[in-house]
Amino acid sequence: MSSSELQYIIELSGQRLLPVLNMDDRTPISKRLQLLRDKAHAWFKFNLHSFETVSILTELYSAGTFVANGHLCSWDDDEDSAMIIPILPKPSRRQIEHDWSPGTLCLVPGSTNLDVFMDPAQNLLAVVYAVPGGPLQSDDTVHIDLRALNGNSLHHQAAGRSLFLSGLQGFKTDDAKLEGFERHIALQRRQHGMPVASGTSSDRMWQLQIWDWQHSTASNCVLSGTFPDTHYENDLCFLGSNRLLFVTDNLNLYSIEDMSQTPQLLACFLMPVPLLGLECFLSMDDIQCSSEPQMQAQQTMYTSDPKDRLLCITTTSCTQVFIISTRIFFDLDGMAVATPIPWKCWGPANTRIFRHTDPSAVHVSGNRVLQAFPVNLPHSIHTEYILHVMDFSPLAVTNRRGLGRVVKEPSTVGIGKSGESLTTSLPYVEVILDRKFGSNVSELEEVWVDQDRIYLLNVNWERGDETFVMSLAPQSSWLEVIDV
Repeated sequence: MSSSELQYIIELSGQRLLPVLNMDDRTPISKRLQLLRDKAHAWFKFNLHSFETVSILTELYSAGTFVANGHLCSWDDDEDSAMIIPILPKPSRRQIEHDWSPGTLCLVPGSTNLDVFMDPAQNLLAVVYAVPGGPLQSDDTVHIDLRALNGNSLHHQAAGRSLFLSGLQGFKTDDAKLEGFERHIALQRRQHGMPVASGTSSDRMWQLQIWDWQHSTASNCVLSGTFPDTHYENDLCFLGSNRLLFVTDNLNLYSIEDMSQTPQLLACFLMPVPLLGLECFLSMDDIQCSSEPQMQAQQTMYTSDPKDRLLCITTTSCTQVFIISTRIFFDLDGMAVATPIPWKCWGPANTRIFRHTDPSAVHVSGNRVLQAFPVNLPHSIHTEYILHVMDFSPLAVTNRRGLGRVVKEPSTVGIGKSGESLTTSLPYVEVILDRKFGSNVSELEEVWVDQDRIYLLNVNWERGDETFVMSLAPQSSWLEVIDV
């Protein structure tokens, strides 16, 4: 092994990346090493004033809008419409553009759409919907429809058009959420019991079901339980292809390697505070997917390590943001499944907690975090934001080449109104960018980051006439796209 090859392996490991095997790639190892280092350094010195603007339909602002694999995706549950458009597409990326007008996401008469999942990397669209089936409210049945994202045809890798659900007799679904990664799709739903559901221990239930949608339309991989109280929250995310994290008041790690049975609990990580209004996010956009087009694979020399990245958990109750290294969920040596792991044993060294007034001002990709912090001036009537980019990879200190601020010392954040506090110490390098966002008529509404871009959603609230009256609805919105 040459010196360049050894340095390349060390650099990949230090950036929490994995090499992508491509026999057609003739790029010398020394050049790959330099490109890898230059790319990491670029995140500490890119120009925030150099960007391209994409106008966005104002209707998309009020919808559930997100960025995935270089596409802007939205679903408006009130209007029952959806859209996906490529954002300044690159030649090496798959480009999908489609618009679903009201009533076209599901063609079953009388149905109600509960959630929509879009995965541009796999050209996959999944729609979960409820259909009334009898005189009682509890007679509603829930279905999941799969199709290609760029049309209404059956997805070429799907085992079938519809996935079959395991139902709870006498319970009606209140809400549902779809999540997916590669061959897995998960549906979590909350249900309440109807009068006919006598003999149950609670009239409020939750259920989680997971499918290998490429190989079967049925699934025995099901979890369910009762709500302990009226404030119960949950969310989930996939940790690669065989593990799933189910977040309640604690972090419950499950193995889904054997899809023929109930998910197997591997560990329970106790959280230090109740997670009210929680939402967890773990970006998988920068992980090479087996079903991505070959032209993109040929351009990729490395991919993010699914076992070593960042999980973001936000809470609305205490405005806390937990940034957690996922390596703790793969290093389980000596941990007993039956014994919950106290926060003090796993949390402080593998977590960094921040305070935020708006969960949409945080996004993660791989081992990087983008955060928009308010910088209000005294007596200001509007909010201005400034962006912070944080790199949590071990080699960030080296690749910054003197730029940014190294943060190794512990930080303490107060929680709630009790006066208690939490101290965390996951190290990172931080760059504070030299531009402010927001004015008396416009706001920075949401931020996203992926492996080589930053996306900033801005909204203008001014009516545009001579009265300068602020409107109750957005008058215009636009996306600023910054290449790194």
